[in-house]
Amino acid sequence: MGKDGERLVYSTASGSICPKCGWPAADCRCSATLLAGREAVPDRVVARLRLENRASGKHVTVVDGLPDNADYVASLCRELKRACGLGGSVRDAAIELQGDQRERLRELLSRKGLQVKG
Repeated sequence: MGKDGERLVYSTASGSICPKCGWPAADCRCSATLLAGREAVPDRVVARLRLENRASGKHVTVVDGLPDNADYVASLCRELKRACGLGGSVRDAAIELQGDQRERLRELLSRKGLQVKG
């Protein structure tokens, strides 16, 4: 910030300044967070299934090993929840679905062209 609350837009020493983080554009700290979750989806995706037990005693099926692409994982989660008729969420590039759904998910993911392990 400049004097009197003015924002620094350009500096002759470092060039353009990022309006979000205030760092020089070449060293922008927020550009890394903008690129997070944007990995390209490979031709061959290997999904790993596992069953976890929560502290509440309920079972959760986790689909892990998915690419770090937020849009892809979110749309896959919606499709799986709709196909299975249950709830779930996305956490850390993995999909968590209620209950033991491993058999059903193996079939659904295989039909979508994903290789399934576990």
